[in-house]
Amino acid sequence: MGLTSWFWERRQFTMHQCFSLPFAFWVFFLAKRGCLSLTYRYLFVSVGGCVLAVVTMGIYSSLLFTSTLVFILLVCSVDPSCVHIWVFGIQMLWQTFWHLLIQYREYYLHEPVSIRLFLAVSCLMLLTQRITSVSMDLQEKRVHLTFSSSAKRKACVTLLPLLSYLLSFTTLLGGPLCSYSRFVSSMAGLGLNPPPNPLGAVFFKLMQVLLLELVRYRLVHFLSTYDPSNSIPLYGILWVLGLALSLRIQYYSHWRISECLNNAAGFGFWAHAPGASPDWSGLSDGDFWAIEASSRMSEFSRRWNATTASWLRRLVYRRCKRFPLFMTFGFSLWWHGCHFGHFVGFLTWAATVKADYHIHRYLHPQPSSVWRKIYTCLSWINTQMTVACIVTAVEFRDMSGLRLLSLTYIGLFPLFNIILLFMLLKLNSKVSV
Repeated sequence: MGLTSWFWERRQFTMHQCFSLPFAFWVFFLAKRGCLSLTYRYLFVSVGGCVLAVVTMGIYSSLLFTSTLVFILLVCSVDPSCVHIWVFGIQMLWQTFWHLLIQYREYYLHEPVSIRLFLAVSCLMLLTQRITSVSMDLQEKRVHLTFSSSAKRKACVTLLPLLSYLLSFTTLLGGPLCSYSRFVSSMAGLGLNPPPNPLGAVFFKLMQVLLLELVRYRLVHFLSTYDPSNSIPLYGILWVLGLALSLRIQYYSHWRISECLNNAAGFGFWAHAPGASPDWSGLSDGDFWAIEASSRMSEFSRRWNATTASWLRRLVYRRCKRFPLFMTFGFSLWWHGCHFGHFVGFLTWAATVKADYHIHRYLHPQPSSVWRKIYTCLSWINTQMTVACIVTAVEFRDMSGLRLLSLTYIGLFPLFNIILLFMLLKLNSKVSV
């Protein structure tokens, strides 16, 4: 997929989420004034999600509705200790089918794929997070859902919060991922103990989005005036760094808009001591300055898309007894769609994170403050170069991103990290012998 097409695809999410902001404010203020009971709040949020899905995805919204229906049937019929295996297997097979269908149409038939289908599959990936999060809660007995055939009214009351969690218009097109129990408590808190007015926090974050988009626009305009293949290697490396930054800014903007939408509905508020300033950062996928200041690949990986990283740790990393790091990145590759660029990008990401652990162990800064500053600076540069390669390979998805990396020599940085990893592993094996 070209850079222009990718930007347009991401703008679809931002545009539709901005249109949803007034409805989120409406839910908050009606609930705060006591005009919406808890049941009607759940209905408003879930119906709003269904309407948003149909408007944005058209016929492809059936992908989400089918997943939700199958999940509800599994929850009602399968024992909680076994439900996660069934849910995980069926949901990932359903999602993989649509990923492969997109690849078949793109690479084999060479047909343009509807933007609505891209939106639906992206939202299906987010729905997979919420569905598996609930199934793990049921398996670990953090959540108890009881259904009785003789008490249909009670069963409907139990299902309504679950449907609202899965199809909420505040998280349908973007994260951040929150737990089911936290969602239920937040919905109940809107009427019992509502948070302060979120208007100021939402306005401040919208200004951040506007600033990020302005920086991205100027950066893309600057990059369009240069050809990285017809310049000296340093210019080519700087060009790819700028391209990767512009791609990451798209994510930062999308995450901020998602935060705004959740904050506008009253979610994400952290209560502090009386008199302290309101903190609306309880639901966040990452902060621009914190992520970009990461001086190590392992730090960047934990901070990038934070709620998804936590979900992957819970779903894969903590459950794998052998090679948990590579299994986690391997599953992330599967979840993202298994394009060729994804293979290269995610496997490189896993290898460089593994290399970071070993390199840091051998080259940990000494007590000297000068050496510590030099080490941190060099480590930050290495992280930026490596992340630029990974982002370029993953976002272009096909061979075009890899050709760009080979032309500009920036691909040597992650290659150097991987070679250094094998050298350190070999050295470590000789020392142990």
